[in-house]
Amino acid sequence: MNGEDPAERPEHISTIINGLERYNPEAVATLENYLTEQCEQKTCDCNANRTLLKLYQLNPDRLKDEVVTNILVKAMTQFPSAQFSLALHLVNPTTAAIGELNEALTKLRSLNSQLEGAQYADFWADLNGDDLCADLIADITGFEDMVRTRITQLISHAFREVNVSHLEAWLGLNADKTKKFLAEVPGWTPEADGTIKIPSNTENEALKAEIREDVNVEQFSRIIRRSWEDTL
Repeated sequence: MNGEDPAERPEHISTIINGLERYNPEAVATLENYLTEQCEQKTCDCNANRTLLKLYQLNPDRLKDEVVTNILVKAMTQFPSAQFSLALHLVNPTTAAIGELNEALTKLRSLNSQLEGAQYADFWADLNGDDLCADLIADITGFEDMVRTRITQLISHAFREVNVSHLEAWLGLNADKTKKFLAEVPGWTPEADGTIKIPSNTENEALKAEIREDVNVEQFSRIIRRSWEDTL
């Protein structure tokens, strides 16, 4: 799914985003309800969510901490991308520097950095070992499975073969749950030796390096002339 401008975006949301309604404070409630739908239905519309953050900038009295964190958590599922940073930079710095929101944003920055840096084992260790993290993702239905699905997509782009033990750490699951997830989501089955053979695709295939050198007539004539002069 296109997380920036999804095809499934409702028409009335498109009207808000693309027109003068994007500056109307009354649009806040509509965009908040749309965010709730995204959280419940495992969809993501980063453009619409940034519009809501911009309205919070213009109307700070309407800002809700839990909405801001939900937007950032949804943006995090789009890794690796700039979506999280784009949303974070729309949060009022003064508001983000104090109170519980500051603590939440600090934690989310750390989690997003781990995903962006492919530090998946560290991500799961922090996510599962912190009560604050549990609170931050509570409203996002299927957050963990969305992250795991994205991780397997990225793995399929980079590997042709990988050991199941590595996948256990990267997916934050035990051996049995890892095998179950791999069979149900990407459709991968471990070999007898504990490795996963990842089907070839346009991203993980070895490509031939094609080297071309273009020499025009003028360059070629200079080479001939210089060779003739050296001979004389």
